[in-house]
Amino acid sequence: MQLHVDVLGWLHFIWGVFGALVGTSLLVLALGTNSALRELGSPGPAEQAAIWLFVICGLTLIVAGVVMMLVARGLYRRRPAGRFSALILAVPNLIVVPFGTALAVFTFWVLLNDDARREFGRPPRGPMRMEPLERA
Repeated sequence: MQLHVDVLGWLHFIWGVFGALVGTSLLVLALGTNSALRELGSPGPAEQAAIWLFVICGLTLIVAGVVMMLVARGLYRRRPAGRFSALILAVPNLIVVPFGTALAVFTFWVLLNDDARREFGRPPRGPMRMEPLERA
């Protein structure tokens, strides 16, 4: 299971790098669009809204990419917070088809395993015991 956790850490790191690169490219697109519109004349409100949309999406992706890289670091170091964060971030990744979905499913499969729980200092999930109901 140690190999699976290491691979999961690498995948989170790579996913974070891709997110940061896409965010950076959106910021470059916003700057280029802004300068092209200024050269053509005064940009109107619709153009300004599009530029701000590029900026907001770019910054969001950069922050998300950095967070994914920090989660990967937590997974490498077997920090319980890294495990918890990876499980939390797997939920929104489910909607990023196909790569985010695959990463989320792999994250759940690896980190919810009892062997991985032990690696992160968590007790394994034992079999559920059903206590008999007392009758009055």
